[in-house]
Amino acid sequence: MSKAKLLFDLIMYANSKRSFTAQEIADEFHVSVRTAHRYLMEISEMGVPLYTEQGRNGGYRILHNRILPPVLLDEHEALAIFFAFQSLRYYPSLPFDTDMDSASRKLYFSLPDDIKKKIDRLESVLSFWNPKRRASSPFLKEIIEAALDHHVLIIEYRSKSNRKKREVVPIGLYANDGFWYMPAWDMEKDKVRLFRADRILSLENSKRTCELKMNLPDWLDGYTIHTPVRLYVKLTREGMRQCQSKPWFEPHIVSVDEDSGYIDTMIDYSEVEFLSSYFIQLGTEAQVIEPQEIVELIKKQASRLLDQYR
Repeated sequence: MSKAKLLFDLIMYANSKRSFTAQEIADEFHVSVRTAHRYLMEISEMGVPLYTEQGRNGGYRILHNRILPPVLLDEHEALAIFFAFQSLRYYPSLPFDTDMDSASRKLYFSLPDDIKKKIDRLESVLSFWNPKRRASSPFLKEIIEAALDHHVLIIEYRSKSNRKKREVVPIGLYANDGFWYMPAWDMEKDKVRLFRADRILSLENSKRTCELKMNLPDWLDGYTIHTPVRLYVKLTREGMRQCQSKPWFEPHIVSVDEDSGYIDTMIDYSEVEFLSSYFIQLGTEAQVIEPQEIVELIKKQASRLLDQYR
């Protein structure tokens, strides 16, 4: 057996046993105890997280992270995985930041030189860019763990108007436009609400459980209208272009001709305030016809803006 094959088998053995002695290694691989110690030192230097336990009943123990067996990748698969890691590089906080950096480095250095050169060239012409936000989100791992176990979290959250303690059950966590978002069941409001992870000021896991009837893909794919309201908006050519960049509008845009179109769809009443803030940003490129509540909110915002510059 080649030494490389022996070391690979030793890694797999250690990973499956988790706790063992040098004598057990010597017996398994038919080598001396001294050689077993040397081989264990070598796989430790290769990155296997070994911990030495001293004393009469001592030995070796694998730390909590297991080493997974190697996966054979072709060139395109390796590039896809590497750039999937790179797609999150603009986020100031990641749930597995250290692990992702380590995995990216291991993948890169395991590749042949010609593939490394190709990656280096691609990095100069390809990027999955996101706005680089300064706000950090320190509780991402805790949110994921709570979502997996259906635990109730006690959070202090900074909203537009105040800071308040809330009891929530996270559905999951997703990234969009440089921010992390946590849809969660709000125990007080008795409904799902969306929270920005960087606005969570403190977090405590109550260890209480609450089973939810939905998961993150269900929530992302679904849009429940509790109080239906018709949204009808006239758009200029530029207004259509702006709205087409928003996934929630894009399916509902109807083009009349090259220079005009409209949106005609149903929304939930809870979206009125958000949509008034969005459409006022489009200025004369969009004219809201219905609902009247959005029209009135836009008028108020425009009036306050005029007063500020008088």
